[in-house]
Amino acid sequence: MIPRYSRPDMVALWEPENKFQIWFEIEAHAADALADLGVIPKEAARKVWEKGKFEVDRIDEIEREVKHDVIAFLTNLAEHVGPDARFVHQGMTSSDVLDTCLNVQLAQATDILLADMEGLLKALEAQAVRHKYTVCIGRSHGIHAEPTTFGLKMAQAYAEFDRNRERLKAARTEIATCAISGAVGTFANIDPRVEEHVARKMGLAVEPISTQVIPRDRHAVFFSTLAVIASSIERLATEIRHLQRTEVLEAEEFFSKGQKGSSAMPHKRNPILTENLTGLARIVRMAVMPALENVALWHERDISHSSVERMIGPDTTITLDFALVRLTGVIEKLLVYPENMKKNLDLLGGLVYSQRVLLALTQAGVSREEAYSLVQKSAMVVWNGEGDFLDLLKADSNVTKAVGEATLASLFDPGYHTKHVDTIFRRVFGDL
Repeated sequence: MIPRYSRPDMVALWEPENKFQIWFEIEAHAADALADLGVIPKEAARKVWEKGKFEVDRIDEIEREVKHDVIAFLTNLAEHVGPDARFVHQGMTSSDVLDTCLNVQLAQATDILLADMEGLLKALEAQAVRHKYTVCIGRSHGIHAEPTTFGLKMAQAYAEFDRNRERLKAARTEIATCAISGAVGTFANIDPRVEEHVARKMGLAVEPISTQVIPRDRHAVFFSTLAVIASSIERLATEIRHLQRTEVLEAEEFFSKGQKGSSAMPHKRNPILTENLTGLARIVRMAVMPALENVALWHERDISHSSVERMIGPDTTITLDFALVRLTGVIEKLLVYPENMKKNLDLLGGLVYSQRVLLALTQAGVSREEAYSLVQKSAMVVWNGEGDFLDLLKADSNVTKAVGEATLASLFDPGYHTKHVDTIFRRVFGDL
């Protein structure tokens, strides 16, 4: 990814230095296990740890000749270890190193993403509590529906990302496996106990059965999980973008002193961060189809998946890391305008209480079909800007005959719609 959408800690996981360090640790731990089993001398295993090192530039130089990255790494390692390097990589195949390393990197990346998620959840909870009873209009199909609260909007987002946190934990468990099973995965030339040792040392689980690669259904689940999280980011970003529209302006991205919104129009304050997040979500989702297609490899192994994963591994995790942190900043600094929420709530002259009137009529003995017609008749007049809903209902004798004027007036109370907010909050947050 380009530096503009990258954070250093996540980028560092995908740098060659980290990758080759993981390769070295896999080989060195395998050597320890082989020495314990008496396959190689213990002194050789000790020298791998003591003398083993690598240089990225030298590996690249060797690879230009041999056209094989693992061989290039082993050749460079041997230049430091000396004659005992012949005991390195005993019974192993390249995929044992490559696949185990990739899963270590994905697990490392997930730990950063989980920390990001914690920050976002904290920001969402703070806004939810702050605006627990800040009444605003709820919209369906983009049209005014009934009152809700801005706190409930934030609580919904919290619950969604809380689910995503659990999905991400499960995805980490799914992806964090190790395979040191040799050519075509039969352990013919390496004892399964070597795999168990390496897995334990690298913080991974043993892959129950590999071919010559770790099965890519695991990776498909992992990248699909990242895509779901990205879609949740876009969902919340889209909500904020809509709320920032000039005609709505119920919430707005923070606009710092000296910030400019447009090169042409000095008055502009555009939702650039949430628009950016919408775009970044597309990049993360872009990886799903290639990850799914990687599942179907030829027989025990091919490398059609390799080039894909070299790109989508870094790109998705770096992008999602950046997006989660950016969204957290948006939520923490979000400008919320309760007065505009009140203005918009009253925009339709009370029409948002139409369901309460409908239900009151049915409870008074009017059939649902007739009640709906009576309410809609007055509602459509107001919709066309020709009156006040409550006044029109009071003027309709068919309505007041069933429901008195005082009762009608009591139905136009936004507080009615917040009576179960506490219940919802307890479901989402527990006892705050």
